[in-house]
Amino acid sequence: MLKGAVALVTGGASGLGRATVERIVRQGGRVVLCDLPTSKGQQVAAGMSENVIFAPTDVSSEKDVMNALSMTKEKFGKLDVAVNCAGIGVAFKTYNFNKNLPHKLEDFIKVLMVNTVGTFNVIRLSAGLMGENQPNEDGQRGVIVNTASVAAYDGQMGQAAYSASKGAIVGMTLPIARDLSSQGIRVCTIAPGLFKTPLLESLPEKVQSYLAKTVPFPQRLGKPDEYAMMVESIILNPMMNGEVVRVDGAIRMQP
Repeated sequence: MLKGAVALVTGGASGLGRATVERIVRQGGRVVLCDLPTSKGQQVAAGMSENVIFAPTDVSSEKDVMNALSMTKEKFGKLDVAVNCAGIGVAFKTYNFNKNLPHKLEDFIKVLMVNTVGTFNVIRLSAGLMGENQPNEDGQRGVIVNTASVAAYDGQMGQAAYSASKGAIVGMTLPIARDLSSQGIRVCTIAPGLFKTPLLESLPEKVQSYLAKTVPFPQRLGKPDEYAMMVESIILNPMMNGEVVRVDGAIRMQP
């Protein structure tokens, strides 16, 4: 049951994160919605329910995440679930031979800082607050759900930075689950395929239709709530731990 559970969701102002916030609230949970100060997080939270509060957060900042966790404890008294949806991407080839330009190192570092370091930052700090919970009959104190991507396995051209950042999230899922097992904190990761997020919706309709046809079945873009449904399933299933789950309609990305 999510009723009464307290969750912290990063990237919660839009896309997969927002759908996750909405689903948890519908099921009776309470949420700290984390997103950048420049996001629409405050408006989104205000438009939902008194059970949602906004915490302006850059996930790669220790200070920001600590502040979000302080708000969580102050407002709701505990933390049961952390869902990492914050992420960015760039599209550059490793070397552009037409322009004689290498991939900018600062772009590569920025993607890893937000996607990989930001995810780990939220995990390591959230685990401390979850560890204060009274364990249930299984000894469980909390659940952490991360977001990778099918690009972690079959990244396309121009996705070196994004694929590396998501591959790292896949790679750290099991060791972190093992690290936190003594405290009864489960850790899983979802690797979504092509979903109808603001990033994909910004593409021309023709491109969206083409991408949808590359999904074997169902032959369409995923709905953000279908991602959120998997988050809920992981939270509710006590044997889900240390696992990465593809939610992708059987797509395998081509070069």
